[in-house]
Amino acid sequence: MTSQELIVEKYHEGQGTPAQAGKMVRVHYTGTLEGGQKFDSSRDRGEPIEFPLGVGYVIPGWDQGLAGLRVGDKARLTIPGHLAYGAAGVPGVIPPNATLIFDVELMDVR
Repeated sequence: MTSQELIVEKYHEGQGTPAQAGKMVRVHYTGTLEGGQKFDSSRDRGEPIEFPLGVGYVIPGWDQGLAGLRVGDKARLTIPGHLAYGAAGVPGVIPPNATLIFDVELMDVR
């Protein structure tokens, strides 16, 4: 991928509360590398992740890409390496500077 920008492609419109910095969000997700190799999925574990948005608890691409989504929204986040795990990557899982693709569903905002 040549883009250095975060790409958010919404494919299902929700009607719920919008996610914003400082709010707790619950998200189901599946993360893949550009080639399609899955490296993580909350759906496989049967439990969405919950975290405070916009405070650096997750990678920057998530903080930026989830902001403004509404509960019920489903979207694909294409996150360039510098907004993901950068030059370090995650040894044995995510290569350095890898672009990551996350299919996300915003389950709750509070």
